[in-house]
Amino acid sequence: MVTDRTSARPNSHGITDHRRPWVQTFDIYQRELVELRQTEAALRAALAREDILLHQKDTLIQLQEIMNKESDHRFLNSLQMIASLLSMQVRTAPSSDAASQLAIARDRVIMIGCIHRRLHCFDGVQTAAFKPYLEELCGDFSAMLASEDGSEKIIDVDAIELDLPTATSIPLGFIVSELITNAAKYGTGPIKVRLRPDPAKGYALSVTNDGPSLPEGFDLAASKGLGMTIIRSLVAKIGGQLQFGRGDQGSGAQFTVLFG
Repeated sequence: MVTDRTSARPNSHGITDHRRPWVQTFDIYQRELVELRQTEAALRAALAREDILLHQKDTLIQLQEIMNKESDHRFLNSLQMIASLLSMQVRTAPSSDAASQLAIARDRVIMIGCIHRRLHCFDGVQTAAFKPYLEELCGDFSAMLASEDGSEKIIDVDAIELDLPTATSIPLGFIVSELITNAAKYGTGPIKVRLRPDPAKGYALSVTNDGPSLPEGFDLAASKGLGMTIIRSLVAKIGGQLQFGRGDQGSGAQFTVLFG
């Protein structure tokens, strides 16, 4: 008689298993199926926990956005109140020099609010189109100057199309604001804002005004005015270089920021 050797093999415990191979295969399949179902149940539970965490995260993000909007609203309202108080002080200042300094402070506060509003177009982006931002900023400044004395102050913008990192665009916006403030205070006629390529540094952003030129011996580094101090600090922040000279027609003043 022939013996079926495949049906009598010892298992891992040394005990002979007389079941046929297909029975053993079925047992293995059942064990694997149980393990797969256990794994599936664990994955479902993990996914359920992840869904709960994602929902909580979305809720926190929405709450943060609401808080940011509320904070922005309060910040802008505070700036508006400060500007109004400064305007009142301008009208009651004991001297023209004091009134001028208060007016400059008021304009600076107003432009901080304008720039703050414009900065929201940079939320979540690494680079931004600088020309539209520059045009809108100068438009805000022109409207502000016109509202002060009723006369239109022309700010002529001529800029190339350029995408800049937001880390550069934001300081440049404040630099332009301060340079326009100086041009409006000391110059006459239209203010020209130019953005051009520069073969040495990369780009040149200039603000030019008509009127009196800078005095002989003017030392940019020695200037103690708040506006010029802010400008030098921001130019250094973007790794740029600040130059000054006469305007296009040999008169007036021109300040140029070279950056790359």
